[in-house]
Amino acid sequence: MAYTTIKKPSDYFNTKLYTGTGSSNAVTGVGFQPDLVWIKNRSQADWHQAFNVVSGASNVLYPNETAAESNASTSFVSFDSDGFTVNTNDGTNGNGESLVAWNWLADNTSGSSNTDGSITSTVSANTTSGFSIVSYTGTLSTDTVGHGLGVAPAMIIIKARTFVEDWTVYHQSVGNTVKLNLNNNDATNASVNYWQNTTPTSSVFYIGANDRVNKSGDNYIAYCFAEKKGFSKFGSYTGNGNADGTFIYTGFKPAFVMIKETNTAGTDWRMMDNKRSTFNLVDDRLFPNLSSAESAGDGYDFLSNGFKIRSSGGDFNGSGDNYIYMAFAEEPLVGDNPATAR
Repeated sequence: MAYTTIKKPSDYFNTKLYTGTGSSNAVTGVGFQPDLVWIKNRSQADWHQAFNVVSGASNVLYPNETAAESNASTSFVSFDSDGFTVNTNDGTNGNGESLVAWNWLADNTSGSSNTDGSITSTVSANTTSGFSIVSYTGTLSTDTVGHGLGVAPAMIIIKARTFVEDWTVYHQSVGNTVKLNLNNNDATNASVNYWQNTTPTSSVFYIGANDRVNKSGDNYIAYCFAEKKGFSKFGSYTGNGNADGTFIYTGFKPAFVMIKETNTAGTDWRMMDNKRSTFNLVDDRLFPNLSSAESAGDGYDFLSNGFKIRSSGGDFNGSGDNYIYMAFAEEPLVGDNPATAR
């Protein structure tokens, strides 16, 4: 059997760097029509902005903020065949400023009805890459929601669209009894009302009677990710507090890694990718929970089969501290174009 079914990871996930123009700007070179576009201004402090095909190009959510969904007409125009078009907003297109967009492919539709769960959801899913965008309306009860992946998701990110609330994160490495917040630096928090203390299945994920994930009559968006060998990995590691840090095996050369410490409050999420840092050390960092501009720090090697920590910083390598990560591939370890070290 083949090592991976995804020979070219950049057909499903790709990071795109571009320079803002301050006026309508068609950004090309993504390599596909994206269904989730997450944009950050690298040059200055601006909110992260996320756009998805199910909510529609005219709507935006802010990963570092609790704000409800709002009109995106000044930020974003359209999902295009090889990228996207942005408008005049500094956060997505500041004149002369450097920006980054992380792009995921679902199924290039605004979604279809899914009745697998007790709540009928609208789902745009790519079962090959293990990514789906799910929209649903809450009931403030114990419910299930269909995700369309055909395998259990390893990570789920949920945001209320219609009211102010934190982003809520499920990750398989910390389990179904706790959650994390994408928009702040809290440690894990336990409650049965998030996931019903029940692990997602191949067809549904579980939500409890909690406003963060299931307020009656309000609308939610969920980004669901399943592991795919040679393409994506959602795991954990323990720091050693040493510049010769932990090595984390993924089975591919990473294109993108996001990390969060889980046992201590006060440590920020981190995002690294192979386009902003084109050689080792990978040290150009952005923080999903902060609006701050890109800065240099930390230190990682992206290797042919995973990534290695190269600094003793406590936010990502504290001795005995626990961390989760999500990672997507540049190249699989084995395949038509097998990965090599950088």
